[in-house]
Amino acid sequence: MNATFGTAAAQLVPLAVKDLDENKVTPGLLGFVIFALIGLALWWLMKNMNKQMHKISFVEEPDPAAEAEPVPGKGAGRAG
Repeated sequence: MNATFGTAAAQLVPLAVKDLDENKVTPGLLGFVIFALIGLALWWLMKNMNKQMHKISFVEEPDPAAEAEPVPGKGAGRAG
């Protein structure tokens, strides 16, 4: 039985090598799986970052030093 498998494999290997073109190598299934995992990781990171950004409560308070200084051109003394 092993002799039959060995003979069949010996006949099929040259056919596979003959069709192999070194200029047309593709990443195959492993490349697709890795690319899909990177895509899923990116999607999860973006989703998590969006959730974290919505948790931030940012209210800008006016600068007390800016309110104490008079702004030139505004205020009393200017006719309107």
